[in-house]
Amino acid sequence: MLDKLDSLEQRYEELSNLIADPEVINDRSRWQQYVKAHAELEEIVGVYREYKKVCREIREAKELLREKLEPDFRELVETELEAQEEKKGELEHKLKVLLLPRDPNDEKNVIMEIRAGTGGEEAALFAADLFRMYTRYAERQGWKIDLMNTSYTDLGGIKEVIFLIEGRGAYSKLKFESGVHRVQRVPTTESGGRIHTSAATVAVLPEAEEVDVEINPNDLRIDVFCSTGPGGQSVNTTQSAVRVTHLPTGIVVSCQDEKSQHKNKEKAMRVLRARLLDRLQEEQQQKIASARRSMVGTGDRSERIRTYNFPQNRVTDHRIGLTIHRLEEVLMGELDEIIDALVTTDQARRLQQVDNA
Repeated sequence: MLDKLDSLEQRYEELSNLIADPEVINDRSRWQQYVKAHAELEEIVGVYREYKKVCREIREAKELLREKLEPDFRELVETELEAQEEKKGELEHKLKVLLLPRDPNDEKNVIMEIRAGTGGEEAALFAADLFRMYTRYAERQGWKIDLMNTSYTDLGGIKEVIFLIEGRGAYSKLKFESGVHRVQRVPTTESGGRIHTSAATVAVLPEAEEVDVEINPNDLRIDVFCSTGPGGQSVNTTQSAVRVTHLPTGIVVSCQDEKSQHKNKEKAMRVLRARLLDRLQEEQQQKIASARRSMVGTGDRSERIRTYNFPQNRVTDHRIGLTIHRLEEVLMGELDEIIDALVTTDQARRLQQVDNA
């Protein structure tokens, strides 16, 4: 591990010199490539340097304890040594995590799709709650939201919403949110006060660049139509909404939230690329399914991952057995506790696989 870290630190120093080189600065593409690589190494090199500093202080403390010291001073050095040994262990664990193979999609933007499932109008209202929850979480992270397509019900619920979340590391935080989300509550549409169970599905896709997925224009059928609002009424008389069909796979994407046909087509193509990339990755993952499966989940959209229980003010993530009694705060976008636990569990699983290899 130390040899690997020494090599990364050396590369970090090389990159530091390169991005300050006037010749490289004049080559914009090359400079950006080096800056990106430098930024990716910054955290692990910083932790490694702190680790080396702690190791040096531990050696110095142990050398000091070999000398004849006053009792009070010896006790002080021993206390400091104990604290440094503990810190060394924490930094070693952090370095192991940082050295784990990275998901190449982690730094990508996210295309999120939320659809009402079983439960009729109540499921659509719950889908709207999830949409607000994720948009508020994104705002807390400083990420940007770009709505792509929305289909509302008459009561303000959402049949389907597709939106882009732009921000560094968005996929790394949200990738475990794919699956079936279940709600247990008394619906606003229910007069008898009975608790109903409804569901909505969430799909989290890394945004694909054009270089990730090659699309042949001859494989596309593009239709235009008038945008519709709640209840299906026409929003405007211009044919600005766009439907893109990828003929080889049958994937259909519609976008109507922009007034411009060109912009709607551009957004539809972004969603299509993400879905095609997701399909390619799913096919690859099926080939290595045994390695992919974990207690955090497979990413299967049919997997029930979380329950939001209103009578008990409870949110339970079934994959890791986490239950918290702060449902209202969670629906307001306070998802850090859940997302951090999912990320930590996944890291622990991967570390165990490395240790057992």
